[in-house]
Amino acid sequence: MLSSTAALHVHPAVKPLSYLLGTWRGQGEGCFPTIASFKYGEEIQFSNLDNKPVIAYSSKTWKLSSGEPMHAESGYWRPKPDGTVEVVLAQSTGLVEVQKGTHNAEEKVVKLQSELVGNASKVREITRVFNLVNGELAYVVEMATNQTSLQKHLKASLKKL
Repeated sequence: MLSSTAALHVHPAVKPLSYLLGTWRGQGEGCFPTIASFKYGEEIQFSNLDNKPVIAYSSKTWKLSSGEPMHAESGYWRPKPDGTVEVVLAQSTGLVEVQKGTHNAEEKVVKLQSELVGNASKVREITRVFNLVNGELAYVVEMATNQTSLQKHLKASLKKL
């Protein structure tokens, strides 16, 4: 959680998304036509880097039943004054994403659409929507592959630690 001193040093470009800053933890569920449905735990961290106009992002997930690590990804979010945001992510699977989208500070919603999905033999498109609702960060990830159209893959709800 940000201290009041740290909040004063948030870069102006990051301020509209400052509600994301901190560590979030919760649970999610995944599904897709080509895999069995599953549940997972997740921790996401958002931090403003040295008062730069960028947010560092990292996520790690684990199996709820055993605690065994599942997936991890990290990258950077670059919010723009016009309400757009650019995101680059590297996943532990070797897949990389370049996403662009919009952020709405009043509604506390970020909508992302892949511009590029690299090093992926099957994945063609990924969208992500993050929404702060009643103090919880909820998200939905949709994915399209060579065999499937864009459809829900992941959804989770996380609380700020």
